[in-house]
Amino acid sequence: MEHTYQYAWVIPLLPLPVIMSMGFGLFLIPTATKNLRRIWAFPSVLLLSIAMVFSVHLSIQQINGSSIYQYLWSWTLNNDFSLEFGYLIDPLTSIMLILITTVGILVLIYSDDYMSHDEGYLRFFVYISFFNTSMLGLVTSSNLIQIYFFWELVGMCSYLLIGFWFTRPIAASACQKAFVTNRLGDFGLLLGILGFFWITGSLEFRDLFKIANNWIPNNGINSLLTTLCAFLLFLGAVAKSAQFPLHVWLPDAMEGPTPISALIHAATMVAAGIFLLARLLPLFISLPLIMSFISLIGTITLFLGATLALAQRDIKRSLAYSTMSQLGYMMLALGIGSYQAALFHLITHAYSKALLFLGSGSVIHSMEPLVGYSPDKSQNMVLMGGLRKYIPITRTSFLWGTLSLCGIPPLACFWSKDEILSNSWLYSPFFGIIASFTAGLTAFYMFRIYLLTFDGYLRVHFQNYSSTKEDSLYSISLWGKKIPKGVNKDFVLSITKSGVSFFSQNISKTHGNTGTRVGALSTSFGAKNTFVYPHETGNTMLFPLIILLLCTLFIGSIGIHFDNEIGELTILSKWLTPSINFFQESSNFSINSYEFITNAIFSVSLAIFGLSIAYISYGSAYSFFQNLDLINSFVKGSPKKSFFDQLKKKIYSWSYNRGYIDIFYTRVFTLGIRGLTELTQFFDKGIIDGITNGVGLASFCIGEEIKYVGGGRISSYLFFFLCYVSLFLFFFLS
Repeated sequence: MEHTYQYAWVIPLLPLPVIMSMGFGLFLIPTATKNLRRIWAFPSVLLLSIAMVFSVHLSIQQINGSSIYQYLWSWTLNNDFSLEFGYLIDPLTSIMLILITTVGILVLIYSDDYMSHDEGYLRFFVYISFFNTSMLGLVTSSNLIQIYFFWELVGMCSYLLIGFWFTRPIAASACQKAFVTNRLGDFGLLLGILGFFWITGSLEFRDLFKIANNWIPNNGINSLLTTLCAFLLFLGAVAKSAQFPLHVWLPDAMEGPTPISALIHAATMVAAGIFLLARLLPLFISLPLIMSFISLIGTITLFLGATLALAQRDIKRSLAYSTMSQLGYMMLALGIGSYQAALFHLITHAYSKALLFLGSGSVIHSMEPLVGYSPDKSQNMVLMGGLRKYIPITRTSFLWGTLSLCGIPPLACFWSKDEILSNSWLYSPFFGIIASFTAGLTAFYMFRIYLLTFDGYLRVHFQNYSSTKEDSLYSISLWGKKIPKGVNKDFVLSITKSGVSFFSQNISKTHGNTGTRVGALSTSFGAKNTFVYPHETGNTMLFPLIILLLCTLFIGSIGIHFDNEIGELTILSKWLTPSINFFQESSNFSINSYEFITNAIFSVSLAIFGLSIAYISYGSAYSFFQNLDLINSFVKGSPKKSFFDQLKKKIYSWSYNRGYIDIFYTRVFTLGIRGLTELTQFFDKGIIDGITNGVGLASFCIGEEIKYVGGGRISSYLFFFLCYVSLFLFFFLS
């Protein structure tokens, strides 16, 4: 066992040989390296798979009751100062290692097909492999300075991957926004690390926890300074895990390739903030004010993320705000001291969200032949619909991932979210109400994403034709004419001054029957159907979806309660027992079977209610007539809206415009800083430089005038001298 732990340092270094080989190959022999680029995916997956096997072996030893193992070696020695690097293996580390390696392997396999036609294929694999290496190094770090080192590497890799398609201005702006926003949190993290080093004289976790447990309760140090330093540490987690108010970078990070979105939202960047908080929880527990602040920020974030996801049209941005909300649940759980529930939800959410993001990538991949390779169209759910019959495997996996995130048993996220809701009610009714209401909102907006994407009919048919510059809305009426090339005959709009009619001409090849009446009499068209339908992705992209689907179905079993001699436990609690003892968790929430069933019925009822509202609002039957009403109101004029219609419009505007937070930041900070720089520039150039330039100009002018006085004649010099003396005597004597 000791022998196995001694080689745990190999885990973060395993992907490095492939990274270095690809990097040197691109510099030294770029042509040969690019010609053999698909070969590099295999060693990348193989080495990360070896790291996964090693991580699983370490986790099994942790479950069997092995103690925490830490290995250190000195890096810098100077008098009394010693900086040590090393690695720490405990249950928290083993959980994160499995999470990172498993999701990382599936994303690499998925990326091989998804990025196969991209010119930056090798560059992408270099970035993503180094991303995994940085995250593995972060979770195995044994002290704060080592965490900060890998923390910055994770931020650098995310910057490179978010701006992977840097020739697109919006992608370049997104990576800069993520970089600047995270710099605020990282600067706070650095100040917090330096502050605790000044207070305690050590950066090792054991020393920090020992001092926190012994000194702080006895007022051995300044509590205000300690609270300030802890707040600065928490600021780093706020930025990395996209918590309010530093959450604004997360939806824009969707400009990167979809596999990166899956990796960032599941197991790497956003998980780093939760990991840091879980690692330093004993330090925060000794400061009740900070714990209350953490739970408050988590509550605000989970509610805000859910409200901002309600009206988003971009499928990836909707999932991004969902991630923000779920991270708020984890932050709330850590703030109330529910350590197990937070880590449990981190695990279940990671697999479910990776499934959803990779599923969205499959959807985007199938939509691109129809709308082109523009993210504004291929990711727009308004143009989707009816994809369930074209991409059935993606649809099935996406549905199960959606139901998991909604909290439907026995899927993964049900067990973890239900535990967080129960602990929130026990800790504070206020937190319980907000968390429960948000659970209903989660079911609503997640099922909305599914319905807009897979239910109903393929709306891109109408959109492609109606958005042409030559045809206005009234010219959509076909009047029995031939359907223009490229327009599908399944659903045709006939718009007249009296209203709108939908005609359905179902093609026998795809629907099995013809002439089905939908809203009006069918019309036969003689044009040949030239429309290209969506298609399922390749097996290389479907394989990770199936594996993640299995994880979503069964990973929740580690949270199922079982009885032993001392009470009810879970596999996860047995796994985390050494870590909990090490952390000395102060808040223990325990419920019996009756309370568990009662809470489960309540949470599932909320989820079903949210699902029902989403189906009523966006289901196929309702959305068909709703579209009729929308277009008829455009033709005939909008009727007078009721109070509820106006309220829905305001909520939609709030959600679609991201709560106006980005606008507020732009006007207050961006424009404010620009105004301040312009004022500073004016002061520097107009006043400081003006005085200097004015003195120089005055000296120049005076010199120019004086040089004409000296003519070289002694008589003139004597005359001016006598004039000056006479003038001086006159003023002196008077």
